[in-house]
Amino acid sequence: MKLPALFIAHGSPLLALEDNEYTRFLEKLGQELPKPKGVVVFSAHWDSSEQLFTSDERYETLHDFYGFPQEMYGLTYPAPGDPGLAARIAELFAEHNLPCRAVSGRGLDHGVWVILRRLFPEADIPVVALSVDSLRSPMEQYEIGRMLAPLREEGVLFIGSGGLVHNLRLMKEDDGPEEWALEFDAWIAERLEGWKLEELYHYDKLAPYAKEAVPSYGREHFIPLFYAMGTADSGRTAERMFQAYQYGTLSLNCWKLG
Repeated sequence: MKLPALFIAHGSPLLALEDNEYTRFLEKLGQELPKPKGVVVFSAHWDSSEQLFTSDERYETLHDFYGFPQEMYGLTYPAPGDPGLAARIAELFAEHNLPCRAVSGRGLDHGVWVILRRLFPEADIPVVALSVDSLRSPMEQYEIGRMLAPLREEGVLFIGSGGLVHNLRLMKEDDGPEEWALEFDAWIAERLEGWKLEELYHYDKLAPYAKEAVPSYGREHFIPLFYAMGTADSGRTAERMFQAYQYGTLSLNCWKLG
């Protein structure tokens, strides 16, 4: 059973509570996907120069945000881990001479559990979280994802969790998207649908309004796209399944990568 890879925007942590078009889409998507044997998430909220991955059997739920309604801090996502899958990930990285390290006791950050709580609310699918490195080149990030591609043949679902347009400093009160956000998303969509890697690798120089959409302080939200794409290198297809915006400068998009 070969599953697609996904890039999913995790938006505001409030998606864990909200009932809107996007949360309903994620819930429906989780019902329509074949049930994975495991889920591997590249999270924007775990940025490290060292390639890290979780190896726990059970996780704490990290509430790694502040200033939100108290109800948010009581939410949990008690998904199991999968030390066996973690070991397979370590093997594949070793085969490609990528230094890596297993981490236990970290818990699942909100880049992981907020979207999984919508996709798989029963929390009955094993999860392994992986760090990203915002200082690596997009090509390197893609290649790291490609190292793990064989796991898709073993029933593993890969998710890159972040946001293609993610500028917290330019947020506004309403959700109507800024024109520059629309232009950037459209540029990325065209290159994704054509799998134009060289252009995507140089998005920061070629894409309109790249500095606004992917500010220097927020690159970690964009790069999970490259990791997820790498796991889908054998198919090289991309379908945008959902597009909306929060606060004008956070794009809520979901891409299925084949």
